[in-house]
Amino acid sequence: MTVLDTTLDPRDPAYLEGRSSTLQLLADLEAVLDEARGGGGEKWVTRHHARGKLLPRERIEMLLDQDSPFLELAPAAARGSEYPVGASVVTGVGVVEGIECLVIANDPTVDGGAVNPYTAEKIRRAARIASVNRLPMVNLVESVGGQKPGGGIARELSRLTPDRVPTVCVIFGVTTGDAAYLPALSDYTIMVRGHAKVLTIHPQPVRGTANGHGGVEVRATPVVPAGPTGPADQLAEDERDGLRLARQCVRRLNWHKHGPPPRTQHPAPPRHDAEDLLTLAALKPADFEPREVLARILDDSDFDEFKPGPGATALIAGWGELHGYPVGVLATPGNPCSVAEAQKAVHFLHLANATATPLLFLRHTGTPPAAGAEPPDARHDAPLVHAVARSAVPHLVLSVGAAACDLADRPDEPRFQFSWPTAERTPTDDGVIDPRDTRTVLGLCLSAVHSAAVEGAGHVGVFRP
Repeated sequence: MTVLDTTLDPRDPAYLEGRSSTLQLLADLEAVLDEARGGGGEKWVTRHHARGKLLPRERIEMLLDQDSPFLELAPAAARGSEYPVGASVVTGVGVVEGIECLVIANDPTVDGGAVNPYTAEKIRRAARIASVNRLPMVNLVESVGGQKPGGGIARELSRLTPDRVPTVCVIFGVTTGDAAYLPALSDYTIMVRGHAKVLTIHPQPVRGTANGHGGVEVRATPVVPAGPTGPADQLAEDERDGLRLARQCVRRLNWHKHGPPPRTQHPAPPRHDAEDLLTLAALKPADFEPREVLARILDDSDFDEFKPGPGATALIAGWGELHGYPVGVLATPGNPCSVAEAQKAVHFLHLANATATPLLFLRHTGTPPAAGAEPPDARHDAPLVHAVARSAVPHLVLSVGAAACDLADRPDEPRFQFSWPTAERTPTDDGVIDPRDTRTVLGLCLSAVHSAAVEGAGHVGVFRP
C-alpha cells in the first residue's frame, strides 16, 4: 500500500488566496444554476403550481428513492446563448427502487418545454449515457414541441431498444413534436388522466401556446386523449400517482447490474481534507501537482504509481480505488507527449484493459517547456491517441485545468466528463462541479458504469520501443 503525502499548508497566504478565487467562481456558477432552477420565471412557475402541477425537479425528487442522490447532467446548458439556461430540460442519473436510472424531465414553464438545439443535444447525450452504461430510462414528459427542429431526438431514443435498455414514459400534459413519439418508443407508458394529450402531428406556428409563451398552437391539432383508446398502458389519477406507477414499473424490471460490485464494501475515506481541492483548483500550472488531487479523492489516499522514480515523466499513471471500485488513473498534461510519456501511457492502457479496470483521465494544464528547450513533438501523441481509441474499458474524464490537448476525449466519447470551474470546458462536458464534490461525483459515475459489463480490449497498441 502506497499512501500519498501532502504538502499543502492551510496557513500559507497563497492557500487562502487560491481558495477564495475558486469560491468566487463557484458563487458565479451557483447564480447560473439558480437561473436554470427558476425555469421560465416566477410568473410561469406560480401559474404552473396553481394548476396543481409539479416542476421538473419536484417530479424527479418524488420519482427517486428517498434521500438518494441525483447526479444532474449539464445543468447550465445553453448558458450564454439566446435560449434559457438549462435548455428547458433536466437530465441526470438517480436511483429508483434501488436501480440506477437515467431520468429526463421537460420543464414546461420554459416556453412550454419547447425543444431547441441545446435541448436536443442534452437529451441525445442523456440517451447515449443510458445506452452505453445500460441504465433504464425514465422520461417525464410535458413538451409542446420545438422552436427549431429537435434534431432527431426520437431517433436517438429509439436506439435504446436494440441495446435492450428499458424505457418508462410518464406524460403529464400536452405533448407534441419529437416528444409525441415517446409513447410508441417506450416499454411502459403512463398518462395522467385529464391532462395528458399527445399531438400525433407537428402543429403549425401561431401566436399563442398553452402557457402563453408563444411558439406553437396546441388546441387546433388532433390529439389522442388519455383514455382506453389512447397509447397509455396505465392511467394515473394525478401527477403523484403517475410517478408512483413509474416507480412500480421500474421495480418490476427485474434489473440486475452486469458489472462487478465494489471490491471494498466499506472503503476508508481519503486521509486529506477535500477542502484543499479549492486551493489546488486555482494553482498555476507550474505549481500544480496531480498527486495532491488523488490524495483527496482516492480511498485511504492509497495510490500505487506506475513506473515512478527519478526518470518519471510529467504524465502520471497508477492504480487506486474510489468508493471501493478499482480504478486506473492517467493524469495527462496539456502539453504534447514525449516518446517516454507515450510509451508509458500506452503500456498503462494495455494493462487496464487486460484487467478490465475503468480509467480516470485527470486532465490538467501541465508546465510549459522551459525557455530555449525544444518543444515536444505532437507526433509522439499518435500511439496514445490510437491506444485510447482502442481502449474498451469505461473512461471517466475530469478536467482540472485548461488543457491544450484532449487526448482523453478526442478519439472516443467518455462515459462521463466533468470539469472544475477553473478548467476550460469542452462541448461534451456533462457539467462543472465543485472540486469538493469530486469524489462523490466520480463515485456515482463508477457505480453507474458498472450497470453494464466492464470488459477490456485484448490489445490497445504497441508500447515497447
